[in-house]
Amino acid sequence: MQNNIAKNKELIESYFHDVWNKGEVDLLDKLLAPDYINHSPGMQSPPPGPVGLKPIIIGMRKAIPDLNYEIQDLVITEDKIVARVKLRGTHLGELWGIKPSGGKIEVNQINIEHIRDGRIVEHWRLTDDLTLMKQLT
Repeated sequence: MQNNIAKNKELIESYFHDVWNKGEVDLLDKLLAPDYINHSPGMQSPPPGPVGLKPIIIGMRKAIPDLNYEIQDLVITEDKIVARVKLRGTHLGELWGIKPSGGKIEVNQINIEHIRDGRIVEHWRLTDDLTLMKQLT
């Protein structure tokens, strides 16, 4: 059991640090299950698997080139990870149809990841969207 929790910790750290912060989207092929489902609110249903998440990350990193997720808290079990993170960056490109403001953003998120066979299979996210939208405009 401890071994799986340690592996899940490595998984979520790589997901945020390597994929989101560094833009290494090809790692998603290893970190996400082929049938991965993104349940994030406010988004149309992207295609399942890594192919559906890659353009989202690329688009966010294009709009916020210094995008950084800092893990604040983790709750890890055998098959779930809850990560409270702080998203920071500078809005330098168009994001969701919003023209670049040049301003700094900083918002809190809670992410819940369902894990199966060492990969993320389902994702839920709650972002402080009101604070984010105030910072983007």
